[in-house]
Amino acid sequence: MRLSRYFLPVLKENPAEAQIVSHRLMLRAGMIKQSAAGIYSWLPLGLKVLKNIEKIVHEEQEKAGHMAMLMPTIQSADLWRESGRYDDYGEEMLRFKDRHGRDMLFTPTAEELITDIFRGHVNSYKDLPLTMYQIQWKFRDERRPRFGVMRGREFYMKDGYNFDLTKEDALHAYNRHLVSYLRTYERMGLQAIPMRADSGPIGGDDTHEFLVLAETGESEVFYDSAVTDLSFGGRDINFDDVKECQSILEEFTTKYARTDETHDEALFREVPEERRKVARGIEVGQIFYFGTKYSEALGAMVQNVDGKKVPVHMGSHGIGVSRLVGAIIEASHDDKGIIWPEGVTPYHCGIVNLKQGDAEADAACESLYNQLRNAGLEPLYDDRNERAGGKFATMDLIGLPWRLTVGPRGLKNGVIELAGRKTGVSEEMTPEAAIQKVIARYR
Repeated sequence: MRLSRYFLPVLKENPAEAQIVSHRLMLRAGMIKQSAAGIYSWLPLGLKVLKNIEKIVHEEQEKAGHMAMLMPTIQSADLWRESGRYDDYGEEMLRFKDRHGRDMLFTPTAEELITDIFRGHVNSYKDLPLTMYQIQWKFRDERRPRFGVMRGREFYMKDGYNFDLTKEDALHAYNRHLVSYLRTYERMGLQAIPMRADSGPIGGDDTHEFLVLAETGESEVFYDSAVTDLSFGGRDINFDDVKECQSILEEFTTKYARTDETHDEALFREVPEERRKVARGIEVGQIFYFGTKYSEALGAMVQNVDGKKVPVHMGSHGIGVSRLVGAIIEASHDDKGIIWPEGVTPYHCGIVNLKQGDAEADAACESLYNQLRNAGLEPLYDDRNERAGGKFATMDLIGLPWRLTVGPRGLKNGVIELAGRKTGVSEEMTPEAAIQKVIARYR
C-alpha cells in the first residue's frame, strides 16, 4: 500500500478524552473514530489489525477441532425467558421491540441461541462431542464506557460452545480450549496468564480468565511470579489426547493466579514471599464449564448408550478480539507510539523514501516495494512529499516491526537502512540483504 493513497488520519496531539495508552495511540494512529459513547468505527489501519487477530483465532480454533458458524446479532427475548436469564441479566442488555411488538435484544452472548440450534438437530450421543464457535459483534450497555475498545459497548468477540455427553468429556473440552488459547495469545506476542475467576452472569463452577499484566488493567490480580516464567513455546498438540491437554492445564494453572473476585489470602500466603505479586490485569478471554444449566432449561437432550434421554454438558469460551487490539498496545508501546508484534502487524514493514522525486531513490523504493509484494508480504510505502522527520514520526507512531529507509546518500554507497521498531537497532546493508532479512522474519 502507498501511503499517499491511504486513509490514515494521524493526530499530532493526544486526544483529551483518551485516558489510557491504547485509546490514545489508537486515536492518534488513525485506527478508530468514536461514533457514540463506547461505539467506534474501525478505520483501515485498525481494521487490518482486527482482521489479523481474527485470523489467528480462526486458525487456532480449527486446529483444536472446533467449527466456525455465524449467529445473528439480534435475538428474540423468548429464548432468554425460557432459560430464565432475560430478567436476571440486568441493564447491560439492550432490549427493544420490533414493529410487531415482539421483545428483542442485541446479543451480549449466545448460550441460549446455540442451545436452541443444538436441540433442534442433535438427538444422539453418537453426534457428540460437538464444539462450534463464531466471531461476531456483541453489545453490552456499559454504564460508563471508557478506555476506548478496552471497555466499549459494542465489541467483536469469539464465543464458542461445547456439547458433551458427560462431565468428564466436557472438562476435556475445557482443557482443550485452555490449551488452544495459550497457543492463540502466544502467536499474538502476548503472555496471557490463566487465572481462576468468577463466572458472573454466565454461571458455572469452573472458569478461568486469561489476563495480560498491565498497569491500566481493570482487574486486581494476585499471582505467583513463577507463572510468568512459563512459555508455551509453540509446541504441537494432539487436542484429542485427554492426558496431554490435562497435563498442560496443570502446568499452567497449578501456580497461584487469581483475580480479586476469587482471591484467597490464606492460599496466597503459602506462596514464598518473594514470589507473591499483586498487579493489574486486562482480561482478554475466559472459559467456562457450566454443566447442564442451559441444556436442562432449554431441553437440549440426547439419547445415551442405554437409550435414555439425558441433558448434555456444556461450556462456553470467549476471546475479546477487538479488546485484544487495545491489550496488545498496552503491553507493547513506547513514548513514540505502538510496537506491533510481527504476528498481528497491519503491514509487515514500512518503506521510507527520504527524497521523493529523486529518480534513483524513487526507483530503489519501487523495487523494494515490488519485491516484498512478490514475496507475499505487505509493505507500507511512505511515498508522500513530506519531510523525513514527519515520515519517521508516522512510522514510529503506527509501529510496524521493520522500516526500510532509502536515501540518495546511502544509495551512492549501495546501501539502505533497516531498522527494528522493537529494538531500535538499525543497520546499513544492501537492498537485497535487507529484503531477505525481512522475508526471513515472516517465514
